[in-house]
Amino acid sequence: MSSKPRAAISWSGGKDSCAALHRTHADYDVVHLITMFDEAAERSRSHGLRPEVLAAQAERLGLRHTIGRCTWQTYNAAFGGALEQVKADGVTHVIFGDILFDEHRRWAEQMCEAAGLTAVEPLFGSSTLALFEEWTDSGADALIVTARAELLDQTWLGRPLRRDMLDSFTRLGVDPCGERGEYHTVVTNSPLFSNPVLVQAGVCVQRSGCWALDLVLCAR
Repeated sequence: MSSKPRAAISWSGGKDSCAALHRTHADYDVVHLITMFDEAAERSRSHGLRPEVLAAQAERLGLRHTIGRCTWQTYNAAFGGALEQVKADGVTHVIFGDILFDEHRRWAEQMCEAAGLTAVEPLFGSSTLALFEEWTDSGADALIVTARAELLDQTWLGRPLRRDMLDSFTRLGVDPCGERGEYHTVVTNSPLFSNPVLVQAGVCVQRSGCWALDLVLCAR
């Protein structure tokens, strides 16, 4: 039995949650991923990912996947219910991938406190430039799946994050980690994965001011 604190991680499927896992997995016994989906569990709330893509990530990490179904109005209640589920499995700490905004950290702390759990924020307050460089040096891969249309056109969709993007991000006014919602990603490989998640591009649509790419899980 591990002597490390038993933990869950709030998991979007994107680079920030994975980077938080990279920073904490040696110090915590991480056993659960927590992801919120729409009411039909057809898409993740944060990044619009298909459930089978997130399930493939969980399988490659060897972790259980705890999900909630919700509208944006019932998000807090659903997340609170997921916290109670992982707490029942002995989890005492929950890891989050927040970086910049105090209100995000306060929300995580308040949700965990209400459930008798401790929030862990390993990325918070870090330089987004340093985090981007850390990610691109980590051996992990993440593809851009949404892009804010006023800053990034649809040609950015499906691109893997690479160090040579930084000049373009600076020129376009995009935060290196997309912290103002400029882009979101899906992780397809990590040093913690047993093997890569293989995906193929589906349709590309524009909605709510963003370009979005549908990714379909490939058969092994």
